[in-house]
Amino acid sequence: MSGFVKLGLFVLAIITNVSIVFASDEINLKSIKRLNKFIESVSVDSLGGQKADVNIFVPTHLKWAQVTVDFTITDTVWQDDWRIELTPIFKPDFHWSPHLTPTSEHIIAQHVFRAPAMIMADKSQQVIVIPDLSVLNNHQGPDWYMDLDAVENKLTLGMSKSAVKEHVLFVKKDGAAYPPGKVRLGFYILLNDSKNELFNPWKQALDFLWNHWGHEAYEQSDKTILSPYVKDTYNWAFNTWKESVPQVFELEGKTVGAPTFIVNVTQSPNYPGLVNEREFRSIWNQAWFSSLRSAQGLFRYARRTENEELMGYAQLTKELALSFPQKNGFFYGLIATEMERKEIDGEYYHRSTGWDTYYWGNSDRNPIVRDARLAPFHILDMSYTAWLMLNWYDELEDDKRLLEYAKNYAEALINIQDSDGFFPAWLSTDDLKPYEVLEQSPETSMSVTFLLKLYELDQDERYLNAALKAMDAVIEDVIMDGRWEDFETYWSCSTYGQNDLVGKRVERNNMYKQNTLSMYWTAEALLDAYNATGKKDYRKYGQRTLDELLMAQAIWQPPFIYVHAFGGFGVMNADAEWNDSRQSLFAELIIRYGLELGERQYIQRGLAALRASFLMMYSPYNEKTKEQWELRWPFFGEEDYGFMMENYGHGGQTDGQGLGIGEFTIYDWGNGAAAEAYNRIVDHYGKKFILEN
Repeated sequence: MSGFVKLGLFVLAIITNVSIVFASDEINLKSIKRLNKFIESVSVDSLGGQKADVNIFVPTHLKWAQVTVDFTITDTVWQDDWRIELTPIFKPDFHWSPHLTPTSEHIIAQHVFRAPAMIMADKSQQVIVIPDLSVLNNHQGPDWYMDLDAVENKLTLGMSKSAVKEHVLFVKKDGAAYPPGKVRLGFYILLNDSKNELFNPWKQALDFLWNHWGHEAYEQSDKTILSPYVKDTYNWAFNTWKESVPQVFELEGKTVGAPTFIVNVTQSPNYPGLVNEREFRSIWNQAWFSSLRSAQGLFRYARRTENEELMGYAQLTKELALSFPQKNGFFYGLIATEMERKEIDGEYYHRSTGWDTYYWGNSDRNPIVRDARLAPFHILDMSYTAWLMLNWYDELEDDKRLLEYAKNYAEALINIQDSDGFFPAWLSTDDLKPYEVLEQSPETSMSVTFLLKLYELDQDERYLNAALKAMDAVIEDVIMDGRWEDFETYWSCSTYGQNDLVGKRVERNNMYKQNTLSMYWTAEALLDAYNATGKKDYRKYGQRTLDELLMAQAIWQPPFIYVHAFGGFGVMNADAEWNDSRQSLFAELIIRYGLELGERQYIQRGLAALRASFLMMYSPYNEKTKEQWELRWPFFGEEDYGFMMENYGHGGQTDGQGLGIGEFTIYDWGNGAAAEAYNRIVDHYGKKFILEN
């Protein structure tokens, strides 16, 4: 760093390689005093040997400062890294950033700037740094990045090329070039010393981001009717891709079925080659991929449109769910077929051997064994499926088999609750003993939601007591610690830290590896606990948890994302997705909080998430996305309308030529999930609510 600025009472002059100008509609003296309560020093790099022009503006309310850093380049400058570092004047004990940077080599690349912010706080004050997205939107030079170093007490913004190292963390890369002209980087420093607001460290950042960029993006977003996307979903699944998607078969004398877990582009009727199935053919009832959830959406749509054929498919899936065998109340999470490696004309293809070779299993996304046949029972998946059964029974059909199946599971569940209130994550399928890994995790929150729903229907106090004991345990041991660890955090595609980080913070960031799913389950459980008891603390902790979740929602349309992205969600602080399918789960919960708290921002965020749930669909209604699909898969045509990847930019890289577009559709974690969310929200609030808010 060649420029160093000590923010103090009398520094208003040109310092080594840095020109500082304070601007304010109050007296400069007061502005500087206010900043000096939070920021000890600012260190600014030169660029190509040139000094920076730094402008600091503090408005009359003194709640934030706007900083712009300018260079005027006459000849192209090659400089691998440029940065500005801020050092708080206090020693924070709370740190938050949207992505992990476990070493000084790592950065928070602009690829994950969905709602970018860095936060440091103690019990009496808080500093938040937010990149100026208006400046970034017009930036022509190297990519921006951020970095939070809790050990050195530094907040950094910079410019550099980046590369993906782990899945998915980012590191700096050599070769950044600055063309002649104006180079500008801008950011805001949010200042907060109101003790009443420090309980929720994200609310100030969320409001600022929404008021500066999110609300305008919402007003400019497409609010057209979503029902054509839903129609395309079901036409794709049960008509044009009927040879690949719906699975109908006999199980112990009963006809059952559901859409298959996953299909890829080789199964398109327009694909010029032979089918090569991506994964084992299966149907899941899991917290992630849930055929029973998707079937509820199909049921609602078929009922509304009086479509007997689609209603028949929904009923087949309900019957399949009720056919999953229970072992002392616990039950499996998937049914699958055997697979074979088949040779055709010298090439090998992955194919199913048919439903006559079925077996029961559980999710292979677990820490015990990556084989669905041998995988352990997952409490989260069972609680989620049993909760869906209760919702079907309560809202769709008075089928008491659903209630009895769920109650049978509930009796087993409450008997394995530990003394602190937690439910374990995984059980051995042999002796039903719990595994130690994640034995006290926020996955417990899903069981809270299930037990509260069962209490609502059954009025058995045991279910309420077990639920509230578990809820209190999550509040005490998870929420305030930010320990959002669940099955996806370590045992899906982002495996960083699975061997040495579970239950531990990344020291340099003072943060856990965190996943948004467990935030969602917990925010939902807390709102349900509040509704069951009227205790406002549950609602308070629920809003705090929801706000942490909302920091993963895109509040703008970046120029480096080549599909519409506003309103969509990311996954975790060590992965790179935009528009991930989880937004279809989150949408109604965000709306519910908005209605409960009387905050229109939440209602609009929830509706933005609902609309974003369809943004990855290959459809004539999604012009930008359709173009990207056809660049990646030129054989796509009208028969493929409705095909939808679960997310965008998963690998941490995008371009305008289709990079970032995937190759598969998971019906239950994509188009079917989006359609279910829409149909559920229409039934709960009406089409007018969606269109007019």
